[in-house]
Amino acid sequence: MTTVHWLICYFAAVNLIGFAAMGIDKHKAKNHAWRIPEATLFFVAFIGGVIGSMAGMRVFHHKTKHKAFVWGMPLILLLWIGLVLFILLNPDINITLL
Repeated sequence: MTTVHWLICYFAAVNLIGFAAMGIDKHKAKNHAWRIPEATLFFVAFIGGVIGSMAGMRVFHHKTKHKAFVWGMPLILLLWIGLVLFILLNPDINITLL
């Protein structure tokens, strides 16, 4: 597999995890069970799962009234968009993965 294939698999997996984490946390909230820490939800978004996390927020109607999530998730998305644009617009940058 090429690096691009690995990156696609990584982002697909981390976004699926972000989506699932929102759904699981919502289910646990309804059942008054142990919750997923907010820091964990933000961490998953920060490492690349922001689209899945935002989709989970909308689908499960979870964390949609918390200002930290309403503003934080789009901010993380903007950071990712900026990073991707920077990499695409600067082809002389050599990015190697282990």
